[in-house]
Amino acid sequence: MKRTILLFTLTLLFFRVFSQENASLSDTLRKDALNVFMEATDYIRKEIPYVNYVRDIKDAGVYIISTTQRTGSGGYEYTYFLVGQNDNAGMSDTISFVSSPDETRDEIRIKEVRTLKMGLMRYVAKTPLSKYMNISFSEPLSETVSSDKWNSWVYRAQIYGYLNGEQSYKSTYLNGSLSASRVTEEWKINLRARYNYSIDEFDIDDDIIKSEYNSTSFNSLIVKSISDHWSYGGSFSLGSSSYSNLDLALSIMPGIEYDLYPYSESTRRQLRFLYSIGYNFANYTDTTIYNKTEEGHFQHSLSVAYEVVQKWGSIDLNLNYSNYLYDWSKNNLSIYGGVDWRIVKGLSINFGVSASLIHDQLGLVKGGATTEEVLLRRKELATQFQYFTSFGLTFTFGSIYNNVVNPRFGNSGGGGMSINFN
Repeated sequence: MKRTILLFTLTLLFFRVFSQENASLSDTLRKDALNVFMEATDYIRKEIPYVNYVRDIKDAGVYIISTTQRTGSGGYEYTYFLVGQNDNAGMSDTISFVSSPDETRDEIRIKEVRTLKMGLMRYVAKTPLSKYMNISFSEPLSETVSSDKWNSWVYRAQIYGYLNGEQSYKSTYLNGSLSASRVTEEWKINLRARYNYSIDEFDIDDDIIKSEYNSTSFNSLIVKSISDHWSYGGSFSLGSSSYSNLDLALSIMPGIEYDLYPYSESTRRQLRFLYSIGYNFANYTDTTIYNKTEEGHFQHSLSVAYEVVQKWGSIDLNLNYSNYLYDWSKNNLSIYGGVDWRIVKGLSINFGVSASLIHDQLGLVKGGATTEEVLLRRKELATQFQYFTSFGLTFTFGSIYNNVVNPRFGNSGGGGMSINFN
C-alpha cells in the first residue's frame, strides 16, 4: 500500500514538473513571437497561432494593410502590404491571391491564410520560433500551361425576385441581368443588360392603391490601355425608366483618362482625371416641364478620383462635373468623400459625405407627381441638391494582445471597451 501511494505521489510530481516546464516554454515562445497588427478574423488567429495579434500599430513588428479589387472574371484580388517596423524596420513585402467567382467563403479564407503564412515567414524567421517551422510543397508542377478557350471572356446571368405581403399590403419585385466582360492588361470590356420591375398594392378602407415601377438598361464600357498612366475608351448606354420619365434614353460618351500614379499601384493609391464628351438623346413618356417629348444634346464631363490606403487608414475622394454644351447653366456638380482615420492608439474615426448641386433635370414630368408617387418615390422630383452623411467613432483600450479565440455563446469578443456613434 505504501509503495502504491509513493508511486502515485511521484507520478503526480512528474506530471506537475513536466506541465510547468511546458507552460514555461509556451510562455517564452508567446513572449518571443512576432507582434502583428492587422484586421484578423477568428479563423486567421486559429490557423496562424505563432504570432501575437496586437491592438496598436506602434507595438507591432510588422503591420499588414489589406485591399480588395474586383477582377475581370467576377472574383476578387486580395492584396496584402506587409511593412516592417521596430526590429524589422526597412523590410516590406506585397503578396496577393485571386479568388474565382464560384469559390465559397471557406475556399477563399483557406487561400487567405496560405498567402499570409508565406508573407509572414521571413519576419517569423527572425524570431526564436523559426526553429519550429516546417515548409512543404504539396502539388507537382505541370510542364505545360493550358490555353484559355474563353479568351478571358466571363459571362454571367442572374435573376432575383420576391413576393411579400400581408392583409392590407403586398409587394412583387423582379430583377434580371445578363453580363459579359473581358479584362486583360490591354483591354477592359464590360457589357451588361438589366431589367427591374416592382409593384406595390395597398388596401386602404377597401380602396386599392397600386404603385408600379419598371426600367430596362444596356450599358457598355470599353477601355484601351495606352501606358501605365494613360488610357482611352468610352461608354454607351441604352434604356428606359418609368421613374425618370424615359421611354428611351441613349448616351455615347468617349473619353480619356490620366492617372498621376502608375496603374500598377492602383490598390494602394490613385489620382485619376477622366474627361468625357459625347451625345445624349431622350424620348420621354410624358411631356416635360420644358414642353419636350424628345430631345438630344451634346454633353461633357470631368471626373477626378483620389484614393489612398496607408497604415493610418484610407481616403476616398471623388469629384464630378458635367453640363450640356447648348446651355452651360444645365449642369451637375457632385462630390463624395470617405475617410477612415486611426488618430492615436485605440482611437479611430470614420466619416463619409456625398453632395450634389443639380441643375440638369431635363426630363421632369409637366404637372408633377401624384401623392402616391411622391410618398413611394416612383417619380423623379425637382431638386437643386442632394446630400448624405455618415459618422463613426471607436475608442478601445486594454491588453495589447488579442490572440485567443473563444466561440462559446457566439462570437462576441472580450476585453477592452468600445464606444460607437453612428
